Amino acid sequence: MIKRFIVIVALFSAFWAKAQENTTSPYSYYGVGLTNFKGTVENRAMGGLSTFSDSIHMNLTNPAGYARLARTVYTVGGSAESTKQETLNEEDRTKNVSLDYLGLGVPVGRFGFGLGLIPYSSVGYRIFDIDEDGASRLRGRGGMNKVFLSAAYAITRDLSVGVNADYNFGNIQHRRTVLRDGIQYGTRDIDRSDISGFNFNFGIDYQTKLNSGLKLHASAVYTPEADITTDSYREISSVLFTASGESPFNIKSFDVESQDITLPSKATLGLGIGRPNKWFVGGEYSAFGSIPEISVFSTPVNDVEYNDGKAYRLGGYFVPEYSSLTSYLNRVVYRLGGRFEETGLQLNGESIDEFGISFGLGLPIGGDFSNLNLGLEYGQRGTTSSGLIQENFFKLSIGLSLNDQWFVKRKFN
Repeated sequence: MIKRFIVIVALFSAFWAKAQENTTSPYSYYGVGLTNFKGTVENRAMGGLSTFSDSIHMNLTNPAGYARLARTVYTVGGSAESTKQETLNEEDRTKNVSLDYLGLGVPVGRFGFGLGLIPYSSVGYRIFDIDEDGASRLRGRGGMNKVFLSAAYAITRDLSVGVNADYNFGNIQHRRTVLRDGIQYGTRDIDRSDISGFNFNFGIDYQTKLNSGLKLHASAVYTPEADITTDSYREISSVLFTASGESPFNIKSFDVESQDITLPSKATLGLGIGRPNKWFVGGEYSAFGSIPEISVFSTPVNDVEYNDGKAYRLGGYFVPEYSSLTSYLNRVVYRLGGRFEETGLQLNGESIDEFGISFGLGLPIGGDFSNLNLGLEYGQRGTTSSGLIQENFFKLSIGLSLNDQWFVKRKFN
């Protein structure tokens, strides 16, 4: 099992190294980019719902879930997204692939531990602006990643608590090229910010059986504000445009004073009910602070506001007969969900909201509770009002949750 996991890690790491720019959204210009991570494939197939934790899947959103694990779990997930971007007059289509997460969860008695990697946000945009005096082009790439270490403890059979430490790292690059009528050469600015710093998450998971045979689930996750450091520099050059592209010259580099940006706080409350190994339905509410701005360029629109945001999620699953020996389809987990998010970003007086509806399957593989998880989501981001862009996207996600047994006491020496 360990060898299989190492092979998977190597393959996905190589894939991730070639596909870090995994968005083409102009809305990734703002803050630290678009948030990629919406939970595991199992979570996203239920509208991003993280209230449900069990013994065979890692819950990367609520660290208290590690205390529920009965076996060592390896998990990895990736996705492919097709997006239609449109204004009132034009439209375009883009495609992206990405590695979404990589993790390992280990139960040790009443404790549970986890570690892994999450490519958390992405910057990847191309914005063209043409007016009577000339033209400008904005391009961006990069993003922020998280390496996490988690620990959880089961206080009682019903109640567990956990804490998650994240080390944030990455870089964001914004590039602007300007050409003016009557001027032979253009100018190019490159602004790069290297990100580093820690933040923490605290979680509570409560599950109790009711007299009717149902189980009540309740969860809470809180992420305090955290300051992280950005080391920046700027490069300015003149540009000669040729058939092969831009040829910069007279290049000058400048150090930019390092600054701290504040990652916003976030609080999530969830509640659900279900019959174990049969069905579950739940809902969540999240509230979070405004996104930080780190770009030193003037923004592509005149009116930008960063406000507090909130999100709503609703979802669940159904298993016809989890222990069926005669029908594989009866052991499949069928998931469904929806979400709506007010991102807190406001452009030209318009709130940039996002919603999605999702469906997924949990396919048993092997005989050790491992499974292959598939998810499909249709979503929409932004609006065509006030000269903005609306994005309609389909995202296909695939994840593996592989179970193994560690720390088994030998019966014979």
